[in-house]
Amino acid sequence: MTYRADLKPWGVFRCESTVQNVCVNRFRARSDAEAYMSILRGLNPGVRFEVVFDKPVEVSQG
Repeated sequence: MTYRADLKPWGVFRCESTVQNVCVNRFRARSDAEAYMSILRGLNPGVRFEVVFDKPVEVSQG
């Protein structure tokens, strides 16, 4: 994950199935992500959205 993506750990994900989730947008603040999700739910009432803290895990190579 890039440094820019690391600055925005809160993601709004569209839950399509048990196997696949799609990141719609990323935010710095949880409140911004929840507000965006509520707008998406109003525009797409049949689609499930979730706010997720998606902080990358650093893996050491060596």
